[in-house]
Amino acid sequence: MQIPEEMKRRNHTLVTEFILLGLTERPELQPILFVLFLVIYLITVGGNLGMMLVIRTDSRLHTPMYFFIASLSCLDLCYSTNVTPKMLVNFLSEKKTISYPACLVQCYFFIAMVITEYYMLAVMAYDRSMAICNPLLYSSKMTRAVCIRLIAAPYFYGFLTGLMETMWTYRLTFCGSNIINHFYCADPPLIRLSCSDTFIKETSMFVVAGFNLSNSLLIILISYIFILIAILRMHSAEGRHKAFSTCGSHLVAVTVFYGTLFCMYVRPPTDKSVEQSKIIAVFYTFVSPMLNPIIYSLRNKDVKEAFRKLVRKNVLSK
Repeated sequence: MQIPEEMKRRNHTLVTEFILLGLTERPELQPILFVLFLVIYLITVGGNLGMMLVIRTDSRLHTPMYFFIASLSCLDLCYSTNVTPKMLVNFLSEKKTISYPACLVQCYFFIAMVITEYYMLAVMAYDRSMAICNPLLYSSKMTRAVCIRLIAAPYFYGFLTGLMETMWTYRLTFCGSNIINHFYCADPPLIRLSCSDTFIKETSMFVVAGFNLSNSLLIILISYIFILIAILRMHSAEGRHKAFSTCGSHLVAVTVFYGTLFCMYVRPPTDKSVEQSKIIAVFYTFVSPMLNPIIYSLRNKDVKEAFRKLVRKNVLSK
């Protein structure tokens, strides 16, 4: 006798919450990890808010490049905040649970913001190629309206794709274990818990992750090919150095973010891969959002000068 879909859905609602195992089950390490990740989160919040504030207050930084950096900082801040507060609470709690709806919401925002960051980094590469390859036409082509559209498009596409992926997760049936071997609601360990057919969800996850990873990387690669050609044609050593310096920060951010995500998603969700993914996830969930404002500020004279100017202004006003 075939079980009606409605009855399956009722069984599905029996799982009302999940238990997050976190990074480790050793109780003596929980306070240490709490302090460590609290410090990382405070640096992330301070760095990204500081970057947005500096760019907003200094008129010299009101250019497309810094507009995109400020957008990346906002995205990194939201990205980290989606996971960190709940993780910090769980470090000090005996009951490390998350409700089923909250798990889906966390999963949704995580996927949406990851895909948005894919294309935000691609947009930043395109912006650099326009600035270096067509410096005379840069101001007329990269207008404020164009910049707003270039930022809005990744958000729209990312959050729409995140919704689609979360709906596939919602259709899965969870009728057995509710223990997630991770520190947040990630797709691979959730798939391992499902007692229904996960073929469509797994296929969708691999296709979406593979397509967006390769597509955004292709945009970045093509942009840097044009940048490299333009740099090789430059006669001035100072011009070459300035061009390399401008692109260096972005290349470091791309390497950290894409490298860890590639290891995380482009493989089947086995028990071993899920365990390894927790370590990898630390890098793109905490390290990358913390490092990005540091990378873009330490390698940028204009940002450092704007920051010193902002500090002097605040000190003098007191």
